[in-house]
Amino acid sequence: MTGPVTAAAPAGEQHDARAALHRLRAEVAKAVVGQDAVVTGLVIALLCRGHVLLEGVPGVAKTLLIRTVATALDLDSKRVQFTPDLMPGDVTGSLIFDPHTAAFTFREGPVFTNLLLADEINRTPPKTQSALLEVMEERQVSVEGVRRPLPDPFIVAATQNPIEYEGTYPLPEAQLDRFLLKLTVPLPSRDEELGVLRAHHAGFDPRDLRAAGVRPVATAADLAAAREAVRRVHVAEPLFGYLVDLCRATRNTPALELGASPRGATALLNTAKAWSWLAGRDHVVPDDVKAVARPTLRHRLRLRPEVELEGVSVDAVLDTVLATVPTPR
Repeated sequence: MTGPVTAAAPAGEQHDARAALHRLRAEVAKAVVGQDAVVTGLVIALLCRGHVLLEGVPGVAKTLLIRTVATALDLDSKRVQFTPDLMPGDVTGSLIFDPHTAAFTFREGPVFTNLLLADEINRTPPKTQSALLEVMEERQVSVEGVRRPLPDPFIVAATQNPIEYEGTYPLPEAQLDRFLLKLTVPLPSRDEELGVLRAHHAGFDPRDLRAAGVRPVATAADLAAAREAVRRVHVAEPLFGYLVDLCRATRNTPALELGASPRGATALLNTAKAWSWLAGRDHVVPDDVKAVARPTLRHRLRLRPEVELEGVSVDAVLDTVLATVPTPR
């Protein structure tokens, strides 16, 4: 079965879109120091219409990073602080009775935006977490049987603290599998931290990005052209087999009690295509797959308890899988 035939975006338009997205790094660096890899992950998520789970200790500028990326892409962003008493309607919106019209009207929740920052998502109970499932998968909100589509583009960037577990609710596997990427936000190097201090000493205010010189360097049209170009990136038949073999290897690895699902294989295909396009190629090579395998798969895998007690990490298991599955030539 073949899909509908659409015209390819002109080569010049594709080049302009790629150049605009590459300018994003320099623009974000005006406010956030040393997070190029995370910025690239967020761009890949936008290109693939996927969601991102950001993991890092407090104080590494996760919130500032999301706000800066949204500003540089000229996108709307909203932030929700997830707490134990947060209700589903606080996230998605709810019907409000208007005494002047004697009718119920829908008041949109913060999910009606382009880039939603779900801060400390694991601090809210499952009832509220589940409200995000339809939002993330269907990109819509259903209230009283009425479906309300979300803006396009739309992605969720959720944060969680990797060291503080008291009072948290671990995300269920079904919700974790709906995140395209899990990105680790590292602590800055000594030189980068010195740069942060110098910027604050010079008057940098993280609440005023315009004063820091952050300006839009790409538009929704650039993003749409980039998505179309990514969709057309060529994947050779041996690469399909390589993607499947990698995911099947995680299901047969003794160290894991849960391997990557077919959704994980699809996610790996899409992120590899986006990575390849950002690198300036029109076809995927095995190194593209290897470059995105860890952030695409790490949150979809679960270590066996005895392996976790030995201090083995999911990334280490993925490294073994990548080293043992034959690479196509």
